[in-house]
Amino acid sequence: MLFTVAYEMLGSAADAEDVLQETWLRWAAVDLDQVRDQRAYLVRITTRQSLNRLRTMTRRKESYVGPWLPEPLLTAPDVAQDVELAESVSMALMLVLETLSPTERAVFVLREVFEVGYDEIAAAVDKTPAAVRQIAHRARRHVDARRPREVATASETRAALESFQRALVTGDIQGLLDVLAPEVVLLSDGGGIKQAARRPIAGADKVARFMSGGLGKNDRPMTVGPTVVNGSPALAVHLDGELDGIMAVRVEAGRITGLYYVRNPHKLTRAASETALTLR
Repeated sequence: MLFTVAYEMLGSAADAEDVLQETWLRWAAVDLDQVRDQRAYLVRITTRQSLNRLRTMTRRKESYVGPWLPEPLLTAPDVAQDVELAESVSMALMLVLETLSPTERAVFVLREVFEVGYDEIAAAVDKTPAAVRQIAHRARRHVDARRPREVATASETRAALESFQRALVTGDIQGLLDVLAPEVVLLSDGGGIKQAARRPIAGADKVARFMSGGLGKNDRPMTVGPTVVNGSPALAVHLDGELDGIMAVRVEAGRITGLYYVRNPHKLTRAASETALTLR
């Protein structure tokens, strides 16, 4: 739970793990006889450490090369069965959370995802309960205005991905156009290390041609296969047997409206380890 709190606030598994290390060091020095609610105390430490790191990361992202995407997490199948949890860690919603202020993001994650009480959140973010209620309302309204209109089921997402995968591997432009929504937007994150589009690409025709012109014409042995990241079906791209990228999608009405392609090798370390998380 603490890892998920940190990850949803930071969008980085590596940074979330660092936060857990810092939380543990503080927890190990605590006199447990003085702690009335251990869960609330740990949430408070984790939230405060995440807020400190999030403010540092915000400055780091300002100089990031190209679009910044959350680090993809391999997740166990049971995560997808918990619809609310799966949506809370989805790439689409994680990107929406990026538009919140650090405090708004902390309040939203604690309140909306984990149903933490206002008094407990207030202690974690150093605000009054009344202020936290206002922040929660503002953050919820902000997120609701930007989150997907409907949440596709795992089977709907899987069906769209299968069509996309088949068209991509065979170089079928029309097949890509059939599964991509006209308003689809592609975000690709190479972190300045791997080749990726420096700006979002909008429109089915442009996205289809970018994908077929990139992966489709690669001269190295390539395999594209299904995986599960951030609680939803996704695709893993391997070149010469090594993980080269993860594609997550946002699906609405059976077609792909958002395509999120992570190639930055620093963000693929956990996915490459093939260690799936339960996030519970």
